[in-house]
Amino acid sequence: MKLLTEYHDLSYSKDAIKEAIVNKTPVTLRGIMQRAGVVNQNKRIYSKEILMREVENYMKVIHENRALGELDHPSESVVELKNVSHVVKDLWWEGDDLHGVVEVLNTPNGMILQSLLESEIKIGISSRGVGSLKKDGENNIVEDDYVLICFDVVSEPSTQGAFIVREAKDISLDILKTLKKEDRLNRILNNIITQQRL
Repeated sequence: MKLLTEYHDLSYSKDAIKEAIVNKTPVTLRGIMQRAGVVNQNKRIYSKEILMREVENYMKVIHENRALGELDHPSESVVELKNVSHVVKDLWWEGDDLHGVVEVLNTPNGMILQSLLESEIKIGISSRGVGSLKKDGENNIVEDDYVLICFDVVSEPSTQGAFIVREAKDISLDILKTLKKEDRLNRILNNIITQQRL
């Protein structure tokens, strides 16, 4: 399995950031988190079926308020609490675009993120997951064993396609073994329900 990462812009306004700081309310960001069925900058294609399955599984993590993400992409498949900067509060589909809301946390990395936002630094969101790839011409198709881990906040390249992340690193551990028992059961039930719909 490979560690797979994807990048999308997050939108926010400087006035909204200032207002949240003055009113001592959480800073929230929103934007497209992932796209289905299109070739991305990494020449990968995620089918909507696979992404819908993973989003359905991830919604349980969101509802339990533990959909944490890090500032920058690490090269591991585990979210490190000491590096957390934000939490995903909601995800929803609009056609083939997965939209979401992200709340900046009052952690050391969250404060760095907030400072970047105050300085109007353009940032983006990038999914982190593990899975296999199948070559299809110049592109890679993400296989059915894909598991979404989290969404990390990352910087944007100044040149289109020049975004550099640590990707396609071999992961030797079985990601499903790192999930809690309830999460593994939830994934199994969601897979059964999805198969019955087909």
